[in-house]
Amino acid sequence: MSTVLIGYRGAGKTTIGKKLADRLWQKFVDVDDLIVQRCGKPIKDIFEQDGEAYFRDVETMVIRDVAQMQDVVIGLGGGTLSRPENLEILKAAGHKLIYLRCDPHELHRRISGDPNSAATRPHLTSHGGGIEEIEQMIAEREPAYRKAADAELEVTYLAPEDAVVYIVRLL
Repeated sequence: MSTVLIGYRGAGKTTIGKKLADRLWQKFVDVDDLIVQRCGKPIKDIFEQDGEAYFRDVETMVIRDVAQMQDVVIGLGGGTLSRPENLEILKAAGHKLIYLRCDPHELHRRISGDPNSAATRPHLTSHGGGIEEIEQMIAEREPAYRKAADAELEVTYLAPEDAVVYIVRLL
């Protein structure tokens, strides 16, 4: 069994995931990084040049690969579960999914504070990446996160190290 972290961009899937993997003596696997490696360009460029449908097709191929991995910590992209097939693949592999839930205003603060985000991540709505976009996307995606999750952790006010302690207890 592997641990799969799900949630919106900025929730801490990568930061917490790396620390959790270290704690569990496991490897951390970032789905978005694997997509970038496979395509040879940032996600923002994939969206702009090839379209979201192509991105989601590549993402599903990557999910098929990582689902075969055992005893790793996997960080999903924020929209991975928008394609039900991806959840089916992960659940069939027997992995445990943890939803990292975070307040939209805190997500906005984190995303805005990350200089790489604007350069590498696409805007997902006509709102251009601001708080309105985050609130809209959370409203659309949270039902899928909650349905998929074996457990939920509110991370708005948690330091990554503290989140790791709680996740270990949830496992």
